[in-house]
Amino acid sequence: MPSSIETGIVFVCYFVVLILIGFFFFKRTDTLPDFFIGGRRLNPWLSALSVYAGDMSGWLMLGLIGTVYSFGIGQMWIALGLVLGTLLNWLLVARRLRRYTLTTQYSITIPEYFENRFKDTSHILRFISALIIAVFFVVYTSAGFVACGLLFEYVFGIDYQIALLAGALVIFTYTFMGGFRAICWTDLVQALLILAVVVSVPLTALYRMEGADIFTAHTPEFFDIFTGEKGRPLTTVSILSKLAWGLGYFGMPHILVRFMALRREREIPWAAGIGGLAAALSLGCAVLMGMTGLFFVQESSSADTVFILIIQRLFMGPGSIPFLGNLFLCGILAAIMSTTDSQLLAAASAITSDLYQGMAHRNMQSKQLLWLSRFTVALICIIAYIIAVGRSSTIMGLVSNAWSGFGSAFGALILLSLYWRRLNRSGAIAGILAGGLTVILWDYIPCVPAGGAWNTINEATGLYSLAPGFCASMVFIVAVSLLTKPPVPAVYEEFERASIKPIFEE
Repeated sequence: MPSSIETGIVFVCYFVVLILIGFFFFKRTDTLPDFFIGGRRLNPWLSALSVYAGDMSGWLMLGLIGTVYSFGIGQMWIALGLVLGTLLNWLLVARRLRRYTLTTQYSITIPEYFENRFKDTSHILRFISALIIAVFFVVYTSAGFVACGLLFEYVFGIDYQIALLAGALVIFTYTFMGGFRAICWTDLVQALLILAVVVSVPLTALYRMEGADIFTAHTPEFFDIFTGEKGRPLTTVSILSKLAWGLGYFGMPHILVRFMALRREREIPWAAGIGGLAAALSLGCAVLMGMTGLFFVQESSSADTVFILIIQRLFMGPGSIPFLGNLFLCGILAAIMSTTDSQLLAAASAITSDLYQGMAHRNMQSKQLLWLSRFTVALICIIAYIIAVGRSSTIMGLVSNAWSGFGSAFGALILLSLYWRRLNRSGAIAGILAGGLTVILWDYIPCVPAGGAWNTINEATGLYSLAPGFCASMVFIVAVSLLTKPPVPAVYEEFERASIKPIFEE
């Protein structure tokens, strides 16, 4: 579709708002804790909507909707798993993680929390976890850049690589300047816009169908929740694979850090209710949008661009209100940016605070670390941009790989570190390595014979690698912890303090 001056104006205005937020917090970010966790000053609304916006990225509006459009509502099992994962993450992790990171020397990153939690003076645990975060978040960030590039390419008709560069520059600018607080306040704006889009567009689509039977556009198999790709029945393994997406939340550093940044522990139930409701509403509407898609997009097109085309059909044709269409396209952009900026910051914190300062320069001045963190954001942007230029994978594919890696490496460890006092450093290291290596073996190493060729275990079984990765990590954590020396007394003492509800809020 040819570029639109009106669309360009709306997008530029939106970019200006984000950059102004970044500039506003540039002069209010003086220390490393300010840059990475906002000085632990998030109120429940800001925290909940920041978690929501940091989670609901381009995979929601471009990936999930396109997947449902292509294969049917059997894909709703992914949405169900994610809703359950969101709620359980708030209920099981938020309160204890915030309390524990305050107890363990005011940890500001997940690798630092692991090191302090297990009194790891060798820094091996911090190094391994920071390295995993840095690697997987570069892949995750590249998925956000791909989504930005696709959006600009289809909306403005410009070259993909130019579109990719434009989106990356805007995300980089406000993240570089304002850090965590800039991200959270831009997340608030973006979350409200995302909610407006995911609710308004499917309702408008149903209205424009003018009473048409939604079942007439699809085969009966499309509406069977037990049918998957190409009309094939979903097996128990396939359903478990989709539900397993929910396990990923327990190991997502860019989401967990929001829990650490909460202002008061007693505000967590409010934040959990707000965040859970927003996630359930968005995921349900995304499935509905995929169901109505064939009424508005009949031509063959990439699954990743279906939602863009639906908005163009509904709001940018004759007799429509172009401003709404442009605003809703900004909603897609908001979903992409709100997660990509969080991933950039989490990767920068792993490299700067955990790898550079934690391993080699422990006495480095705060101001120097702050500027080093900003330049690390720039470096990660460059690497992610180079990966995204190739455009070799779908958005959902890139997200799936990173999600599985984090959930497998950190998910079980986060849960057990908060609830099991006997867990020790050796068990933690074993769990991280077991989870990460299981994903690599499952997804990337052909080791199963198949008709004269070799398949990966994923191809042979159809089971999403997050499920076996999470289980392998948990088994190794428990087994190795029980077979090795128990933690030092200081670890037990901190566990008891973190397990008791404080009488006075700080």
